Amino acid sequence: MLAFPCNQFGGQEPGSNEEIREFASSQYDANFPLFAKSDVNGDNASPLYNWLRAEQPGEGDTSDIGWNFEKFLVDRTGSVVARWAPQTTPEEIGEQLSAWL
Repeated sequence: MLAFPCNQFGGQEPGSNEEIREFASSQYDANFPLFAKSDVNGDNASPLYNWLRAEQPGEGDTSDIGWNFEKFLVDRTGSVVARWAPQTTPEEIGEQLSAWL
């Protein structure tokens, strides 16, 4: 699991990278890699998210990320094989992972 904080959704990540890391660790016991804050939609979207959205456009009229905690699965070969809505829990995803292992 990799996390990329973003402040494009209701201003929920206004802090510095270090402040976000501290908050995630102390409040949620986050122990996975937390990358620098980046944009996921729009003209300043990171190249990573442009690629993820192109590979798994999702449902609806736009491929934009709808809200924080949207999830993508990249397999061992580097293919983006799945995309999940923010409400999907890691536990729910875990149940589906065997299909890609």
